[in-house]
Amino acid sequence: MQIDLSGKVALVTGASSGIGAGIAQVLAEAGAKVAVNYNSSREKAEDVVSRIRQAGGIAQAFQGDVTSAEQIAVLVKQIGSEMGTIDILINNAGHMLERLANAEMTESLYSRVIDLNLKSTVFMSKAVLPGMFAQRSGRIVNMSSVAAHHGGGPGASIYAASKAAVIAYTKGLAKEAAPYGVLVNCVSPGFIGSTRFHAQLTSEEGRQAAIAGTPLGRQGEPADVAGAVLFLASSLSGFITGETIEINGGAYMR
Repeated sequence: MQIDLSGKVALVTGASSGIGAGIAQVLAEAGAKVAVNYNSSREKAEDVVSRIRQAGGIAQAFQGDVTSAEQIAVLVKQIGSEMGTIDILINNAGHMLERLANAEMTESLYSRVIDLNLKSTVFMSKAVLPGMFAQRSGRIVNMSSVAAHHGGGPGASIYAASKAAVIAYTKGLAKEAAPYGVLVNCVSPGFIGSTRFHAQLTSEEGRQAAIAGTPLGRQGEPADVAGAVLFLASSLSGFITGETIEINGGAYMR
């Protein structure tokens, strides 16, 4: 069975590189018209769009800071005007920003991490729900992390807490959205290499340790996450909502 998202409009936040870029490309390959959101990396976002178009897909880059409810509203309105009502929302934008022990935590870093990982998910979802409710269909896929289950590595507790909140929020929103035919799910990646996240925050020693603790014996790649997201965005997941799929090669099994 081939997944066909033709006629669907998908928005992927934080899609200029890494996991977001991989998700955008896979959704486009399945036929969706993809809105590639970025905040500051315009050239990288345009490169993602270019690759999608060269492969025969439809994509367009849209700037917007998804930690700002005001900018989110503008972003969703612009996409609606230029591409159509959003059918699929992938709340991919997120980051740890830096590793910092709680004894050194600042109010500024706390707010930035919570806003980027949780606030963006909440208010992006809020912005697209009216359109999805009106057409009585839609898919929202949120991005958590294995850190949500075990607290993360050194200096990652606030990041882990924000990602745990995303899982709980997914369940609550799934209950609210179900009567309107909107399914809300979550993916929880483990160690995914080839991303800015680990390039900035994880040492080579840490990478090797993560691989050694993974039964499948390798690091994950953005394509591993993109495949699960594609499934959740498709009709194949029609009886799944409020669920979290773990993508970690067996490193953490619930």
